[in-house]
Amino acid sequence: MAVSTIYSTQALNSTHFLTSSPSSSTSKQVFFYRRHQSQTNRRFNTIITCAAQQTVVIGLAADSGCGKSTFMRRLTSVFGGAAEPPKGGNPDSNTLISDMTTVICLDDYHSLDRTGRKEKGVTALDPRANDFDLMYEQVKALKSGIAVEKPIYNHVTGLLDAPELIQPPKILVIEGLHPMFDERVRELLDFSIYLDISNEVKFAWKIQRDMAERGHSLESIKASIEARKPDFDAFIDPQKQYADAVIEVLPTQLIPDDNEGKVLRVRLIMKEGVKYFSPVYLFDEGSTISWIPCGRKLTCSYPGIKFNYEPDTYFNHEVSVLEMDGQFDRLDELIYVESHLSNLSSKFYGEVTQQMLKHADFPGSNNGTGLFQTIVGLKIRDLYEQLIANKATAPAEAAKA
Repeated sequence: MAVSTIYSTQALNSTHFLTSSPSSSTSKQVFFYRRHQSQTNRRFNTIITCAAQQTVVIGLAADSGCGKSTFMRRLTSVFGGAAEPPKGGNPDSNTLISDMTTVICLDDYHSLDRTGRKEKGVTALDPRANDFDLMYEQVKALKSGIAVEKPIYNHVTGLLDAPELIQPPKILVIEGLHPMFDERVRELLDFSIYLDISNEVKFAWKIQRDMAERGHSLESIKASIEARKPDFDAFIDPQKQYADAVIEVLPTQLIPDDNEGKVLRVRLIMKEGVKYFSPVYLFDEGSTISWIPCGRKLTCSYPGIKFNYEPDTYFNHEVSVLEMDGQFDRLDELIYVESHLSNLSSKFYGEVTQQMLKHADFPGSNNGTGLFQTIVGLKIRDLYEQLIANKATAPAEAAKA
């Protein structure tokens, strides 16, 4: 006899129903129905089929324009294969798929399109413009090895497009504004990263991009930043307290009163006590180190390069902090710095340098943003391998007990 179960949860703009259908011993189907309470009354069905594997879930949070896309390219490169949109699917899909990873943009869980947000007077940063119930349901399903049909937010038109089928990957990366906002979603994460760009650097970057490339005025750029700031401060920035690793980008301290944002001071803040994650350290673990590399071994023009390493506390958590101020002139000489770092989780001597040279054209490749993104990528690979190995040995250990 077929057994059908219905779960109903009420969100601001949608209702969800989950129904299980008769299934064989190897698979089952689950249907998610999503009904938008809007003028269009759009509804779509999500057909889900079970898979055997369990997916490792990584969360990456940051404001828009803060380097999430570049970090994703570095991360997927560590696992091999180019990250590309789903073949034969919506050309405006935000999803990227590689050999082992699938990257989902959480903008796809906007419950209001661009017009709807304007009518209600909310920004995309406001939780009321996002469907956290569906986000949780689908991330949970993918983590359990179940395929889902995920909605698509079209950044070109500002509309919600028809959904796309997402198969459970070995590694799922959810990136966007809110991966750690909802406690239910946060608990599904095996590791989390926050990209924390200071207001000064964010402003300098936006001026460089929007004035030079898009012809915006300085006044319009300032107005845009100020309009987003209240919601960013209320809903996005607080998520960094939950992150296992934070990459913090600040103005340099090597140039007095610098306001150009071209030379950066970058801090990698690594939480202690995270399972399967050992913080990177410089020279001596747990010590406080200040290091200016030898100029004969590491070419660097004015203002030079300085590294710091120290234990600290961050939102009442014990952390290790590795800092780099300045930029490289020659990436091939990075091996000198790499040789003084420990717990890198690299497969071979020089892998960090190799990865940096491989993507020398990526933004941040000459400073701490690229270096620390690469290191975090290697740490995530190591975490994934430990998780998989632990799951493989768990049944044997249970049998012994």
